[in-house]
Amino acid sequence: MSTAPGDDELDLAALAGYLAEALPGGLAGDLTSRLIAGGRSNPTYELTDGDGDGDWILRRPPYGAVFKGGHDMMRESRVLTALHGSAVPVPHVVTTCEDDRVLGAPFYVMDRIDGRTFRAAEDTATLTPQQRRGLAEALLDPLVALHEIDPADVGLADWGRPDGYLERQLGRWGKQWHAVKTTDRAEVDVLLRRLTASLPATQHPGIVHGDFKIDNIMVDCDDPMNVLGVLDWEMATLGDTLADLGLMLSFWDEAGSASNPITGGATAMEGFPSAAEMIDGYAERRRIAIDDIDWYVVLADFKLAVILEQIHARHLKGETTGDGFEDIGPMVGPMLERGLDRASASTDPALRAD
Repeated sequence: MSTAPGDDELDLAALAGYLAEALPGGLAGDLTSRLIAGGRSNPTYELTDGDGDGDWILRRPPYGAVFKGGHDMMRESRVLTALHGSAVPVPHVVTTCEDDRVLGAPFYVMDRIDGRTFRAAEDTATLTPQQRRGLAEALLDPLVALHEIDPADVGLADWGRPDGYLERQLGRWGKQWHAVKTTDRAEVDVLLRRLTASLPATQHPGIVHGDFKIDNIMVDCDDPMNVLGVLDWEMATLGDTLADLGLMLSFWDEAGSASNPITGGATAMEGFPSAAEMIDGYAERRRIAIDDIDWYVVLADFKLAVILEQIHARHLKGETTGDGFEDIGPMVGPMLERGLDRASASTDPALRAD
């Protein structure tokens, strides 16, 4: 377990000593760091080495207690390394460190991509309707490319177990809720009961990103239709690839519908396709039929609520670093209610029934 950060956040002296030996060219100057806003789950830092050409990103687990099996930086580093050079654009990992003595936790360092992400409505509002349409189309390409990769072709055949993936997801997120909850919420038991009763069979196994959404895609600063990298792979594994589509749709806001409290209407603007169009675009690219995606989207809503509650619990303990964490707790209830409303409106009677 690592401790909460102090004013310096990273031990730059220890980190510089490690990087001087680990990087192929060492460090050309003094190492500096800057916490990047938005890395609320895993603290993410930009690193530079003064007068040199070094420009990297460091990712480490959260400060404080971490749920077993979560925030695995070595797992994230492995999938990035496996996919580098594939049809899925990812940053290049330059070094990994499993020695807790350096920073108090495992971490990895990757090359920084000079691009742009779209996190909320104020970001996507800067785009034209044509650019929004192009961004949405570009979002589907790396997702389909990832799901079409044979894990064995990139050295990931032994990386997970697609069989039973959905059952394990339900068990994992239900267990995590009860481990971190700051208040009792009746919606949790209702959602878990309905999801368990309507569990689908996995038909399209493959590599699952686990957190595929619009703000985990970095695009060219001048061309939002040019995807430079897919980010944040900490929950990647082998499983049911439709789970990625469900999570992307959980973040896909539409005009006239309740928005995801995290994105607050980021895609509910002129030019963005509807959720139904995104489903059709994905299915056409993969040449598969998707009869019902409701279960996967409801699972995503529940999963996101648990993640928000985890972050909120760490914030209450003083184990977060950076700004904006006071807004996380109030998002949990609306996310659970959103999932419950979606389940109640599903065409699947088992997902509707209490």
